[in-house]
Amino acid sequence: MKENNNKSKTASKGVLGSKLYLYLTEFFAGMSVMAVELGASRLLAPYFSSSQIVWTIIIGTIMIAMALGNYFGGKSADKDPDPDKLYKRVLFSAVWIAAIPFVGKIVILGVTALLVVTVNTNFLIWAAFLACMIIFVYPLFLLGTVTPSLVKYTTDSLDDNGKTVGTLGAFNTVGSIIGTFAPTFITIPSVGTSVTFLIFSGILLALGIVYFISCKKGYVRVAVCTVLFVVCCVVSTLLGFAFWEKSLKFEGESVYNYLQVKEDEKQVALSTNVLFGIQSIYMKDGGLTGLYYDTAMAAPLMSEGEDIDRKSILILGMGTGTYAKQCREFFPGIMTRGVEIDDKITDLAHEYFELDDDINVVTYDGRAYLQALNAQRNKTPDSISAPDMSIGTLQYDVIMVDAYQDITIPFQMSSVEFFTLVKQSLKPGGVMVVNMNMHSDKAGSINECLSDTIASVFDNVYTAKVSGTTNRELFASDSQGMTDRLRERAAELDDPDLQALMLDVYDKLQRYEGGDNILTDDKAPVELLGMNVIDDLISEELQYYKKAFKEGGISGLIE
Repeated sequence: MKENNNKSKTASKGVLGSKLYLYLTEFFAGMSVMAVELGASRLLAPYFSSSQIVWTIIIGTIMIAMALGNYFGGKSADKDPDPDKLYKRVLFSAVWIAAIPFVGKIVILGVTALLVVTVNTNFLIWAAFLACMIIFVYPLFLLGTVTPSLVKYTTDSLDDNGKTVGTLGAFNTVGSIIGTFAPTFITIPSVGTSVTFLIFSGILLALGIVYFISCKKGYVRVAVCTVLFVVCCVVSTLLGFAFWEKSLKFEGESVYNYLQVKEDEKQVALSTNVLFGIQSIYMKDGGLTGLYYDTAMAAPLMSEGEDIDRKSILILGMGTGTYAKQCREFFPGIMTRGVEIDDKITDLAHEYFELDDDINVVTYDGRAYLQALNAQRNKTPDSISAPDMSIGTLQYDVIMVDAYQDITIPFQMSSVEFFTLVKQSLKPGGVMVVNMNMHSDKAGSINECLSDTIASVFDNVYTAKVSGTTNRELFASDSQGMTDRLRERAAELDDPDLQALMLDVYDKLQRYEGGDNILTDDKAPVELLGMNVIDDLISEELQYYKKAFKEGGISGLIE
């Protein structure tokens, strides 16, 4: 009886005179947890990629925080059922989340710098895990205390506790649904990751402010938290993902990617990752790029058909159109078409990379587009599932697969089923070229698995290392004599630079005999395979910095 009286007295304070505010607290807490989780993926992606491995780390970290919060919240509510403590934790979590866009980026770089000199293997896993633990565990631990505390405050008796707990669960679930969709489709594409964190932290701050003002207490606490929130709002939007870069032409986000455009007197480059490589490049004076796009230009020369200028190319992973523009420059009249899932990249292509308006780009997933092509050829009802299918051709002389970004390799575009679709979309004698951007000679590597898979679909597979990069280009066809055609046509080219390059590619070509490492839609562990390769590449690069640290300490690293 005494406990019920205490709870009744507590629940009558301010806005808690009605259970509605408690239900709203559960609603907004659930919404904020999911928003922070999605924001975490976007905060980490430019540094550690957006692979399934990183997602696993994020989800695991959040589950740890929520489990600890649930336990502590329930224990605390039983010991001292005072809502003041709950809403104080809500205020603290709001301020912490508001600081994440600024502090989080510094923490990520700090953790990375620390691990450079301490970790030899699994660098990305350790870096992502430690960053998540430092940045996200505390605020989500605080939000994890909300549900058990609210159960204590809302349950009046055993007669209706099932209904009450069920109602709280429903409010939490609905809030979580909104917190899942709103960041992905509304806030992140329109205002970015930093402002997304600020929006949902502001909602939590408002929950705490309304409670304490209605109870006419805690004014100092509310004022301090509000000031800190405002400070975070000012500084968080000033710090970009690559805040050390001073010459960025553009930095922004889309539904799918972090986007960064750099420009100098010679070139314009697009990157979708702070730490890894270039995704597209535009040479202001034209000519060859010195990157894998040059090597891939051997594909039109390998395919059957005498008139190269009348051939057709489909590019899955168009980017800003580097390969399409280059092929058209050296093979005038060649028909190119691109498929790019991120329409923001296509917009950047026209704004910064001078993509020709007559190069058609379809905003679509690469595999889904091939499925639509196949349906169109077979005249099935699914043939209308892709836009603009009437434009261009239903089969191509060359299909370039350029959809692999660092560790982020779409499993659905690495399987036997996918490469079978590619084969069906090629004309007789057509050639597929695949950019594999994480070269490794180790047995069982991601490149070996991709090569084995492709060799199980195509009769003839050749690979060529791209000089000065970690890229390897793979050429596949059912047509015999593809290498002979390359040599003969290269000798007939008018451009001396292109001719020399194509003859060099011919010399580098190595026939690939397939093995048993076959990837399928059911089993394609591309994240783990890719992580192993990139971990080796990072380890090689870090040897220099470890040596500098060992010889000169911190000053050695700085120098």
